Amino acid sequence: MAHHQSAKKRIRQDEKKRLHNRYYKKSTRTAIKKVREMEDKDEAVKQLPGLFSMIDRLAKRNLFHPNKAANLKSGLAKHIQRLG
Repeated sequence: MAHHQSAKKRIRQDEKKRLHNRYYKKSTRTAIKKVREMEDKDEAVKQLPGLFSMIDRLAKRNLFHPNKAANLKSGLAKHIQRLG
């Protein structure tokens, strides 16, 4: 267990950040899943800019690796193009 005050504070801060990050990562994963399950192309196209923004924000904060973000965006765009 931590003995220094600064180490104790760091533990408290890390826990808050972990919960915050977990919330945003889970929200993004859920949004991705919803778009992948959509059958209507027009509705999926409307959702895409917001979803890309979410993915970019996670990549900017190092919650997603930049290549993972690019692969997700590319895969979603391809998926929507295939919808009829």
